Amino acid sequence: MDKHKSNLDFQLMSFCYKFRDRFLPRIEILKEVGIEPGFHVLDYGCGPGSYIIPLAELVGNSGRIYALDIHPLAIQMVQRIASRQHLTNVEAICSDRETGLPDSSVDVVLLYDTFHDLSDPDSVLEELHRVLKPNGILSFSDHHLKENEIIPRVTDGGLFALSRKGKRTYSFLKQG
Repeated sequence: MDKHKSNLDFQLMSFCYKFRDRFLPRIEILKEVGIEPGFHVLDYGCGPGSYIIPLAELVGNSGRIYALDIHPLAIQMVQRIASRQHLTNVEAICSDRETGLPDSSVDVVLLYDTFHDLSDPDSVLEELHRVLKPNGILSFSDHHLKENEIIPRVTDGGLFALSRKGKRTYSFLKQG
């Protein structure tokens, strides 16, 4: 990811997300993905943690949530959410690209409104491909990009193939 936002910019973004989430609860987006109890999910570019609580509902106690972001405030917010909600299956990762997760350890990666900001999107896609299980799902959404930009940018490297276009997300399957 590129250099993180200033603390003030991040706090303003987080505040705006609270309003967004009231009008379009994150669970409605996650329902498109097909996340099941026991899944391990990586929220890549998690921001203030808008998806943590609905993800926890979907994966249950037997699942695992990894929330990665470059911004230290994002990590603090995710840790605060996990602590307040008594979620013991949430791990926050502060990184600009590397997840530190084992190969083929994640069922689903959420890559939402982050791709347009990446300085090296190909290396990020390689890392996400590495951590996804065979036939794992890359759930993608970025309102800064058009469909004719999204699909080739994700599929041209041969790492992912478009599986399904939902109302708000694109699902790509890991290839190879």
